Amino acid sequence: MEPFSLLDTEGLVAALRAAGCVYAEDEATILVDAAVSPQELAGMVARRVSGIPLEHLVGWASFHGLRMAVAPGVFVPRVRTEFLVDKALEVLRSLGTVPGLFKTGPTVVDLCCGSGAVGAALAHEFGGLDLHAADIDPAAVACAAENVLPAHGHAYCGDLFTPLPEKLRGTVEVIVANAPYVPTDEIAFMPPEARLHEPHAALNGGADGLDIQRRIAALAPAWLRPGGYLLVETSVRQGAESAAIMTSHGFTATLSHGDELAGTVVTGRL
Repeated sequence: MEPFSLLDTEGLVAALRAAGCVYAEDEATILVDAAVSPQELAGMVARRVSGIPLEHLVGWASFHGLRMAVAPGVFVPRVRTEFLVDKALEVLRSLGTVPGLFKTGPTVVDLCCGSGAVGAALAHEFGGLDLHAADIDPAAVACAAENVLPAHGHAYCGDLFTPLPEKLRGTVEVIVANAPYVPTDEIAFMPPEARLHEPHAALNGGADGLDIQRRIAALAPAWLRPGGYLLVETSVRQGAESAAIMTSHGFTATLSHGDELAGTVVTGRL
């Protein structure tokens, strides 16, 4: 691909569309804004056409109206996960109506946080959160630390609840988790952008996709205060089983689906 062919917007859009980019016009605008020269633009487009996620090229992802830092190799937050944010905000706002419940701000844990996009979006919409985010991937945690910094949040690297401060045990109002829920055998059929450029651990949910959700539901009661909430993203197909997992660990579970964002969430109250 020659640099001069990219100076024409139509040519740039055509190249992206031919590579299978559904939102070619939007991507073209983002790439042009990010590049400092025609040569750099040509290189970025070539890498995009080769299948590298746009977000990894430009260093950020759009999520819930915000720009979230995303480094190469880090899980890219999906638009459907904005539904998880919306459902968590509903819970936080309902808790905010309980007199005297919070001494300061509610404590929220963003588990399997990836770039920390869910927690950062919650903190942006609901001020004063005591926000803690955790993930097993060091590169993701580095992005999360940057994304939760404006909310004075904390990011930790480790397996599920393991890296969280012990003082949080039994005090958390809300846990949100976009845990991996793709069945192992289905990863091979995912789009190359995810399958080749995102961590396997961020996708693989075990044989039926729900192994990590089972672990979270089993461990979460020890970290939540009585009446606290656990919200997990799932799929329409897996939703009933996700709800049953929560119920088996003492939660009252509600399954919700948002048609506009195509997101599915189970909300459990302890």
